[in-house]
Amino acid sequence: MKEKEIIKKLQISPESFLPLVLSIKFGGDWGIKTNSINVMAIKEKITRYDDNENLGYTLENVFLFLNPSILDQEGEVYRLEKCGNKKERELVKRPFKVVIDAEFIIRAVLDPMMKKIILKKIKGPLTFKGSTAYGISHEMDHICETEIHEKPIWDFEFILDK
Repeated sequence: MKEKEIIKKLQISPESFLPLVLSIKFGGDWGIKTNSINVMAIKEKITRYDDNENLGYTLENVFLFLNPSILDQEGEVYRLEKCGNKKERELVKRPFKVVIDAEFIIRAVLDPMMKKIILKKIKGPLTFKGSTAYGISHEMDHICETEIHEKPIWDFEFILDK
């Protein structure tokens, strides 16, 4: 199995690698908390498009953070989120910018044109803005066991615009 070879080369435990595998296979961001580790995989999408050729692709960078910590965050963005363990979407407040570091960071570049997944150990701290920052904040809530209770979508008021 290719994953077992990579895990051995990276010298990490299989459970540390699992969020990266889940993100690659199913998409999205993933976090796992065990007695010994906190680990999360966060996906960043970058679309490249050539107007002359009318052709493009979306590159995915998936960052794997082992025992992450948020060093700084700024801004407030209100957004609707649906978490796997909740029945419906809720209005939540997330930071716009996050600075994060971890004991161990891997960047996996998923290139659909080359059909390759390129892994590289990188050093932090790293800064993310927008959707990636929201994902980091959301997954940190999971691994830190922080429960956010905000306004459910069904509490919103319907208004007919004439």
